[in-house]
Amino acid sequence: MAVRTRAVVLLGLILTTLCAALVPAGPAAAHAVVVSTTPQRDEVLGYAPREVLVTFSEPIAAVAGRVQVLAPDGKRINVGDPEVRDGTMRITLRAPDRPLGTYLVSYRVISADSHPIAGSFTFAAGAPSATPPLPPESGTESPAGTLVPAAKYLGYVGLLLAIGPPLLTAALWPRRRSRRGATIMALVGLGLVAVATVGTWIGQAAQVVGAPVGQLSPADLRAVADTNIGLVLTVRLALVALAAALLPAVTRGTAGRGRLAALAVVAVAGLVTWPLAGHPVASPVPPVSIALTTVHIAGVAVWLGGLLALTVFLLRGTHERVLARILPAWSRWATLAVAWLVTAGVLQAAIELGRPAALLGSTYGRLLLAKAVLLAGVLAVAAWQRRLIRAKAAAGSPRRVARAAGVELAATAVVLALTAVLVQTPPGRTAGTAADGVTREGVAQSLTTDLFTLQFDIYPAVAGTANSLHAYVYTPQAKELPVAEWTITAALPDAGIEPITVDVLALEPHHGSAEIHFPVAGEWTLRISARTSEIDRSTATTTVTIG
Repeated sequence: MAVRTRAVVLLGLILTTLCAALVPAGPAAAHAVVVSTTPQRDEVLGYAPREVLVTFSEPIAAVAGRVQVLAPDGKRINVGDPEVRDGTMRITLRAPDRPLGTYLVSYRVISADSHPIAGSFTFAAGAPSATPPLPPESGTESPAGTLVPAAKYLGYVGLLLAIGPPLLTAALWPRRRSRRGATIMALVGLGLVAVATVGTWIGQAAQVVGAPVGQLSPADLRAVADTNIGLVLTVRLALVALAAALLPAVTRGTAGRGRLAALAVVAVAGLVTWPLAGHPVASPVPPVSIALTTVHIAGVAVWLGGLLALTVFLLRGTHERVLARILPAWSRWATLAVAWLVTAGVLQAAIELGRPAALLGSTYGRLLLAKAVLLAGVLAVAAWQRRLIRAKAAAGSPRRVARAAGVELAATAVVLALTAVLVQTPPGRTAGTAADGVTREGVAQSLTTDLFTLQFDIYPAVAGTANSLHAYVYTPQAKELPVAEWTITAALPDAGIEPITVDVLALEPHHGSAEIHFPVAGEWTLRISARTSEIDRSTATTTVTIG
């Protein structure tokens, strides 16, 4: 019982370590990134644009009703649904009622690797607004919480349990040993995969809609079926059901070659659904990445699933002569599986990194290095175990094999945890590809009063030197509005500096210019008053940072 108890404890360690990685992915966990926008983020234009382009690092699909552009007055000005072609989204705009000031673009899209992506950026016409429009959503946590990552981890554990025991029972199981435990373990694994798939479906619906799981409607859940990820998950559930029907006869040793071949085909097809719902479909070479990831997952499942089944069911109570036949054969299987997973993993890592610099220059690369170091340690233990088996000492010392297997499973628990974090981390090939913003010197703002829209800029916005100030007045429809009289004052209440009146030169009917000196740095209160007729006067007040 001691060996079996240790194996159960090790399985618990794997589950616990995986659960330690169930931290909700923040905004950076999204795997497609915005590589460019038109207008650029924070750009100041001299006109109100009629369309916005957002280009992502991989193909995307827009979520209906979740893409919008807000004008400076907070009104929505996008027309119809956005047009999406590969990774570029085109948003058509109508003419805003108040065109001057800051515009907000917000979006929620689904990337090719099934990850929902939400974000926003701003640009301005004339000058940025002092109070830009607010985004429709606040907060950065995933609406699904930890449901999606938890479901993925549960599915991985299910794969280990569902693949390892059937392989052992089909080829290496002693005739006199009960197969009941292996059958139950495999069926539990299939159940975990099914539960994980349903959880992924629900979590996907929450992320697409942008609502918590508890607020989802049946229509929200049905909407996932119309997406690529919905099709993949549906196929996976069907394959799990088919595998559950075929598996008992295989683990009991009563299945014919036809049933064995059918189960093998179902297993391979089921493994392929994992890369189809992840990074590989959005890689530079999708067919290659899908094949490599399938091989990698298969290698892990054969190695760890088989090792767990061997430790739990066969090392204790099996005759020494029987173990002498089983262990060498299992050692060859494990060696081949490890060779598969390492080769496929290295090739896929090269694709996801994209360039050598990303190995140290990206979070994905650093996690990959940590995983490689730990895996190297695990393989060293496995090599020692293989030498023990070749020396034919393992059959007579099952406890030594069990201890080595325990070390492998315990260390691999950490490797799996790192893998779990990797699947939530943007690939290294996307590092440094985020869209650049526009940098500006000085201060520029757009202010709205009950009478007009005022735009001004101060350059270089530095204390102790001469700063140039230019102010422009427009109607709400962005028509030039002549000013009969300007009044501009600047004060720094925190430093006890009372309002300083600034002389204004009228360069154009709607344009005033001044030279302004700020004696010290700080948050200055600026008041700009404009009289546009004998009786119409309005004042805009704001705070500007002077360095």
